Amino acid sequence: MKKLVALAALATLTSPLWAATQTVTLSVPDMNCAACPITVKKALTKVPGVNKAEVNLERREAKVTFDDAKTNAEALRLATKDAGYPSTVLGAAK
Repeated sequence: MKKLVALAALATLTSPLWAATQTVTLSVPDMNCAACPITVKKALTKVPGVNKAEVNLERREAKVTFDDAKTNAEALRLATKDAGYPSTVLGAAK
């Protein structure tokens, strides 16, 4: 029983208590065809920690929900850039 309590305490101390779900909107101005959003979404969803990615061709934006203990807005920006679609963050992550 003492070992179980000790393991639970250790798990609590080592897990990031400040982790939270964040949402950020990226401007992706180079999207200009029907295949572009598919490529951008695929690149974003491959980033560890991404829970959801919604890409809008008309607005040329991607709205991404992610676990901030696993990734950040800069990693998302780099993922779109590596896929051939440079992006910028619109506002701070929420």
